[in-house]
Amino acid sequence: MRAAVLGVHGEPPSPAEHPDPVPGEGRSIVRVTAAPVVPLDLLCASGTSYFGPPPVPYVPGVQGVGVIEHSAVLAAGTRVFFSTSAGMAPGDGSFAERCAVPDADVVALDTPVPDSDVAALGLSSVAAWMTLTWRADLQPGEQVLVLGGGGAVGQVAIGAAKVLGAAKVTAVCRSEDARQRALAAGADEVVALGPDVDDATTSLAVATGGSVDVVIDAIFGVAATAASRLLANGGRLVNLGGASGDEATFSSAVLRSRSAGVLGYTNNSLTPDQRRDALTAVLHHAADGHLRVAHETVALPEVAEAWQRQSTGRTSGRLVLRMERYGQ
Repeated sequence: MRAAVLGVHGEPPSPAEHPDPVPGEGRSIVRVTAAPVVPLDLLCASGTSYFGPPPVPYVPGVQGVGVIEHSAVLAAGTRVFFSTSAGMAPGDGSFAERCAVPDADVVALDTPVPDSDVAALGLSSVAAWMTLTWRADLQPGEQVLVLGGGGAVGQVAIGAAKVLGAAKVTAVCRSEDARQRALAAGADEVVALGPDVDDATTSLAVATGGSVDVVIDAIFGVAATAASRLLANGGRLVNLGGASGDEATFSSAVLRSRSAGVLGYTNNSLTPDQRRDALTAVLHHAADGHLRVAHETVALPEVAEAWQRQSTGRTSGRLVLRMERYGQ
């Protein structure tokens, strides 16, 4: 089969012939139609992640969309979303014409949302939905602040907050392109923050009216410090990323006086049922046009260029590989 194969840690994968996956107990064979290129793919392939350097050569790709070819739990032809542990454990991922996937990590799809849109939403949308509903327990009428509103998680968090009844959604974005993506997702206000935490706090206070009930934070650093100062009584800041650094400073007086909470989140803590239910909910609202992630599709022969663009941030949204049936 054709696949994007990584041969050297830290370098982009290249299109190549690769052995077909072998059916095995507890594993489904999926013919892949679309697979997003996400930061976790690059981190794992770098060989510097806390998972350790993956054995090479291997096929990256921690999630994808496709059709069942062989499975003990789903009928052949069933359209599915799936996740893999490629780069985190030995084995190949979704950047290939076929992929072997643990049965528990396959979710049957019953949605009109196109494959590339499902792939773009993927596990980022699961994270956005679960931070709002499970960790933050967002209530109708509350005010939400999304840090990193132009990213995939941020775009879904903005739209999901609206769907869930938030009174106002404010987003923080660094670039004009990100600002436009956040506005398209439904943000009421978008603000850019500088490196000074006091100035950042003032900017957020003006944009939000002085307080927020829920902060969805994919960047941490100065933005999280500033946002924590605006938490309302009972406010919750949920962190799920550190794009702007691994440290933020929180005031004990602020947190205690407002009974506010700082919470962590990772998709790795979800059960398969939670992942399935969250994705199903997201796709329901995506089908209605309320949730989407800006993306562009690229063909498998362009994977090295897409990989480089993802690594340097030269994208207009999420990059999604479209798997074509080569040689047919």
